[in-house]
Amino acid sequence: MAHAPKFLAAGDRAMTVELGDGVDEDTNALVIALDRALSAQSIPGIVEMVPTYRSLLVMFDPAVIPRQTLQDRILACWPPDAGSRAGYRRWTIPVLYGGEAGEDLDFVAKSHGLSPDDVIRLHASAEYHVYMIGFAPGFAYLGGLPERLHTSRRVDPRLRIPPGSISIGGKQAGVCPPFEIPSGWQLLGRTPVKTYDPARAEPFLLAAGDRVVFEPISAEAFASQTAKAAEGDIVARMEMIDG
Repeated sequence: MAHAPKFLAAGDRAMTVELGDGVDEDTNALVIALDRALSAQSIPGIVEMVPTYRSLLVMFDPAVIPRQTLQDRILACWPPDAGSRAGYRRWTIPVLYGGEAGEDLDFVAKSHGLSPDDVIRLHASAEYHVYMIGFAPGFAYLGGLPERLHTSRRVDPRLRIPPGSISIGGKQAGVCPPFEIPSGWQLLGRTPVKTYDPARAEPFLLAAGDRVVFEPISAEAFASQTAKAAEGDIVARMEMIDG
């Protein structure tokens, strides 16, 4: 359950503002609402803010705004109106499941007494909540994985996994960035979508508070869309959903 802000020092130029004790959408909604409330004020001295599952990291210049003054400004925004959003962005992300694209699909299926097609159907039937972006540029941590697909992480993490891997770990799902990273999560497939591209005006495609649905595609479609993504096409589809 969310509580009043708890301020924790994160070095001399950052603070963590904790807003809850657990991982749930209500707490995450407060984190996102506080991020937006502070952003709307354009407070001099705030350099960057990073929303996480249950806290907001605020990086600041202490020569411009002292820590105590920043805390006072944050408290003046409390509680943020987490229900004030007019809507949210929902992204449809294409995925090539199984085979070399998703090495662990068969393992996940056998672990739950399902067929690979069942796993694909379940994974692609859910609407996921983007809790945060972290670990690597563009890596999206998602909530909403169907309970039947909850699967422990690998006991032998891989040092490198393919770019754009679509993975699950525990009760979480993930969208990996368009470059190789280490991972202990189970790999179900790959997407041609670049969740991070420094050449774009907005390098990060997904943001905390967005929603994601996955769309199974063929190997031919994956190759075609990968080529389009290399030319700068976002490939993913976005729609605004009324709140």
